[in-house]
Amino acid sequence: MRTDKRGVPITASEDGAVGHFAAAVDAFLGFRLDTGACLKAALAVDPDLAMGHLARGYFFKLFALPALEDRARHALAAAEASIAERGAHDNERDHAHALGAWTQGDWQGAIECWERILLDHPTDLLALRVAHYGHFYLGDPVRLRDSTARVLPSWSAGTPGFGFVHGLHAFGLEECAAYERAEAYAREAVALNRGDIWAAHAATHVMEMQGRPREGIAWVRGFENDWDEVNNFAGHVWWHRLLFHVEYYELDDALGVYDNWVRRERGDHYLDIANAVAGLWRIEDRGLDVGERWDELAALCEERIDHHLLVFADLHYLVAVARTRRPAAAHMIGAARAVAGGLSSQEQVIAKVGLDVAEAIGAFYESDWGRAVDLLTPARHELWRIGGSHAQRDLFVQLLIASALKAGRVNEARALLAERLDERPFSAKAWRDYAEALAGLGDANGAEAAGGRAAEALTGAL
Repeated sequence: MRTDKRGVPITASEDGAVGHFAAAVDAFLGFRLDTGACLKAALAVDPDLAMGHLARGYFFKLFALPALEDRARHALAAAEASIAERGAHDNERDHAHALGAWTQGDWQGAIECWERILLDHPTDLLALRVAHYGHFYLGDPVRLRDSTARVLPSWSAGTPGFGFVHGLHAFGLEECAAYERAEAYAREAVALNRGDIWAAHAATHVMEMQGRPREGIAWVRGFENDWDEVNNFAGHVWWHRLLFHVEYYELDDALGVYDNWVRRERGDHYLDIANAVAGLWRIEDRGLDVGERWDELAALCEERIDHHLLVFADLHYLVAVARTRRPAAAHMIGAARAVAGGLSSQEQVIAKVGLDVAEAIGAFYESDWGRAVDLLTPARHELWRIGGSHAQRDLFVQLLIASALKAGRVNEARALLAERLDERPFSAKAWRDYAEALAGLGDANGAEAAGGRAAEALTGAL
């Protein structure tokens, strides 16, 4: 029995395997391209390293691809065989139970295992990170925040990975609307480790939610030379820069960010596709022709009709397919209907909200905007269940508003926009839409005033 550099017990044949495994965890937290190489090095030193196999299983699951499900199960089997042969510490057994639950579609069960590990081993950075993912994709911002808050007192500046924990906590705080504290934690984490892209990303979320697009653009651009060794997650942070340009109707700039940063690698990871879909939708919604860019996305997405491993991803896939009027859109909705209410965590999400949103997306692109409104209006308060951040889920809120305006249901649009402006008084798009709704209701003075507020927002005066 050995311990890693953070004092977490680990069963390994040699210290070298422990060192490589700890390096893999650090690389994972930093979204680094060498994460897999570090893990392979650990397993090369000790082929029966149970935690090495479990980490491999986690990584396979994080791709949310059916083709990798068997590989995750094989990794679990290898870890269980090692544990049976060598024995293991309780935290390692809980990691195995977590991966077992996750491979069966039980995200909540997996999270319970990770949180149990953290009670006794609050410096288990791998458990903390995968729990963070779990809370995020179950749409639970309070537990996202509290999971890191519980372990913070057990970390000190001398504990390797200290900055990563502050970056994680920053994001949880942001999703709970504690924006000032979130930004302070994020900036502190970046000061400790310039390469901590998750912490930098947490700060972009604060700037997005507070309506600080000029600062946001400068913040993201400031990292252009710092993320050469970062994986595709860098594209997501560049997506945030795209949002900042969209906020000011700098649509050519936004499309340039899309081509040169967000979609530069043409990746097929679900996050790459979600970034692209959500970016193109906003650019197009604000009036710029995006050409044939949707076709490239739709070709990837229609291959994923029957995935259902992550509803958040499925809905973004459907937007691309429905936008290009492909027959696969109806099949995707039918496939979601067929599994709704199944045993897995995500099948439950489909039943509770995912199917309604999917059918609304289909209706929107069939020009049945009234039906889209009817489906999305009750679903909007349940959107948290699909996971993702407030900024990411906002795509579907904007889809609802666009549907109400297109359907001529201007009084409903007015009400929705009044809600939105209470939260985002700095949004030029929301003020423009509000002016349109008021004009549709015959309130010319109100429409003119709202138009004036939109102009002020574009100058950053609001």
